[in-house]
Amino acid sequence: MEQPNAPLRVADQGYFFAGGRYVEHQGATIRVGQMFVEYQIPAERTRPFPVVMFHGGGQTGTNYLSTPDGRAGWADYFLRQGYAVYVVDQPGRARSGYFSSVYGKTRRPTVEVVERRFTAPAVTKLWPQAHLHTRWPGTGQRGDPTFDQFFASQVESIEDGDLTESLVRDAGVALLERIGPSILVTHSQSGPFGWAIADRARERVKAILAIEPNGPPVHELELLGPPEWFSDAARTRPWGIARVPLTYDPPINDASELRFVKQSSPDATGLACCWLQAEPARKLPRLSGLPILIVTSEASYHAAYDHGTSKYLAQAGVEHAFLRLPDVGIRGNGHMMMLEENNLEIAALLHDWVAQRIAQA
Repeated sequence: MEQPNAPLRVADQGYFFAGGRYVEHQGATIRVGQMFVEYQIPAERTRPFPVVMFHGGGQTGTNYLSTPDGRAGWADYFLRQGYAVYVVDQPGRARSGYFSSVYGKTRRPTVEVVERRFTAPAVTKLWPQAHLHTRWPGTGQRGDPTFDQFFASQVESIEDGDLTESLVRDAGVALLERIGPSILVTHSQSGPFGWAIADRARERVKAILAIEPNGPPVHELELLGPPEWFSDAARTRPWGIARVPLTYDPPINDASELRFVKQSSPDATGLACCWLQAEPARKLPRLSGLPILIVTSEASYHAAYDHGTSKYLAQAGVEHAFLRLPDVGIRGNGHMMMLEENNLEIAALLHDWVAQRIAQA
């Protein structure tokens, strides 16, 4: 294992595209659905299974390469631990290319949303835990050099969430077919990608590290601020924890066969009520038996509802670990924890957890 400040020793690095298909469009042939993949192989590879890192909404793979204030990122950390590391740009995002006449409308990040949700939530306090955010480097507001660097990295992306999920699922499966069984790191929007890829290619997924995975189940949640705090929005995850089909037992042919109920009261003060399956609940057999860790920070908007994803998985027979960072003494983080001041402390926690559960060479 290399020391934290030692020069990185890389045996191989490069990029390729995973997945995609040719389509006839407007009188010509183009290729769509491909996913850009950047990789590094350490000189001393001591871990047999690669780590594949999927970014969230409005983001790109740069989230894992470094931090906006110039510190080492999670990709470097896992490389130093002896893992081959693959960092993707989702189809229709950044280096994967955007084809507006095929992918449709885009959505674009704004300064206001990024400040409220990611970098300076303690200012607007739209959810009960927001005031606890202390780990973003700098003020988290426009004009601060670190914020300006971060916001410069935000990009337009496919507005259609169903299309995004299906494109990344297919490209992710193609990637694992090329590189073999892997450990998936997902974050935010990409959380359901891990469930969908494992559902399609169970034998090629060794573990899922789900960092504040997109949720809560079934319905989006609107953040209102005090005193109401939360309100259910559109039903965007008809398959419970995903927009795309998942394998249930007993089997179903359509998401409309699932029945959901909402908790009558929250599990604790400051938490949103969860949507779960009506009993008897169907199981998710393709996810069962996988090492799965869900990680939630202290001050993120996910702190109010990630327990819903955990409860949904448990009800569906999927054993997993649900970890709130303050429970292990890691405090003050927000949603973009891989970029915050203690990002490598959190990376070490992830590495230790997965290393204890996967046999190494």
